[in-house]
Amino acid sequence: MPVLQSIVHRLEPHSDNDRLVVKPAATAHPESTVMSELVAAVSDAYNPKPKGWGAFAEGESASPLAGWLSAYLDGQRDFADITRTIAERLAGLLEDRLSVGGYLVFDHSRRGEAESLSLALVQQRQGIGIDDAHQAVPAAQLNLGQLTLAARINLSQWRSDSPGAQYVSFLKDRGGKKLAESLVELLGVEESIDAPSETRTLLKAFSDYVEQGDFDEDASREKTDALVDYASEQLSRGEPITLDELSTLVDEQQPKAFYEHIRHADYGLSEEIPPDKRTLSQFRRFTGRAAGVSISFDSHLLGSSVEYDESRERLIIKTLPSQLREQLKQRQKGT
Repeated sequence: MPVLQSIVHRLEPHSDNDRLVVKPAATAHPESTVMSELVAAVSDAYNPKPKGWGAFAEGESASPLAGWLSAYLDGQRDFADITRTIAERLAGLLEDRLSVGGYLVFDHSRRGEAESLSLALVQQRQGIGIDDAHQAVPAAQLNLGQLTLAARINLSQWRSDSPGAQYVSFLKDRGGKKLAESLVELLGVEESIDAPSETRTLLKAFSDYVEQGDFDEDASREKTDALVDYASEQLSRGEPITLDELSTLVDEQQPKAFYEHIRHADYGLSEEIPPDKRTLSQFRRFTGRAAGVSISFDSHLLGSSVEYDESRERLIIKTLPSQLREQLKQRQKGT
């Protein structure tokens, strides 16, 4: 992940504690291995977290941020200038929502074939280090584990001929709702993708596909593993799931089959879906076979379509597959 430009500005509470002030860096950070490692660490912390997705708003709700970025990309303003302007605007939006300061880390990087601009508020915590005399001493450390305010803009997608509706992402954790609201105002973004809902719909479409395909247990597990592995890899890279690519991985013999199933059934899914970590972690299949009975179902159905009575060792299936239901009906008619 080559870092093209980077800079760090500091946000500090003012002495009256009513507002934040920006202590800006004068110039962009010089190229260094340490800074590249910091940018990579911030990216790794950001990728798996719950996020909102959208695009820059237009009209009255638009933010000046898009204009500032355009001026930078067109060579009219330098990196230090526009990031300082962004930091000052963010400081004003966070006045009543952030009681402590921190460091705003900006980077313009190339991720794969795309360029992106990211910002993240990173705070420090006190740690312990060892000095040259081998003595334990206090040492300030960046606390990347508590990342609560960050955003990423896919510059290449935004500036393309068909930008789509989800080239801006931002942290949207339950514990940082107010910070997310300030970030949305700064970005001037209209949220267009609900990642948890889209991921749940994708998993429902996959479950329907496996059920209708009547695959055996091994094939079903193999396809499930392919989906989860791909989605998890995209999550770790901070990139969306692409339906066409996923369809090929799910069934290499029929690479368009899953994609056509989704389009034919009209699940309303976007071509690219931001994976949601929490939803994916709950998805796996329960399987079992004994005495001529084979049962397999997705774990997210437990408690809704499927209930387990542990005390009586009974599994209650509320919604039978249509094919099985028809077979049972025919059996009843024949008796």
